[in-house]
Amino acid sequence: MEKGFNSDIIFRGEKFHVQTEDWGPSSSLVVSKIFKNGAVLKTFKNPYPIHFSRSHIRHVLKSQHTEILDLLLSGKI
Repeated sequence: MEKGFNSDIIFRGEKFHVQTEDWGPSSSLVVSKIFKNGAVLKTFKNPYPIHFSRSHIRHVLKSQHTEILDLLLSGKI
């Protein structure tokens, strides 16, 4: 299981926390959650092939985390 990413950002005067993590080989999911004031606003779950190497999973983690941040900062979420 790969470690994930955490980011705190302020958008339009409000603070959000974005967390992305690998749920491990038993589920083969990368999960991102957007929090505001401790509550989950939105969850994104994306599967990856079981045969992915650690480096591939790390790339998926980083890409998904960055995409969620970009969507949040653009106002699309």
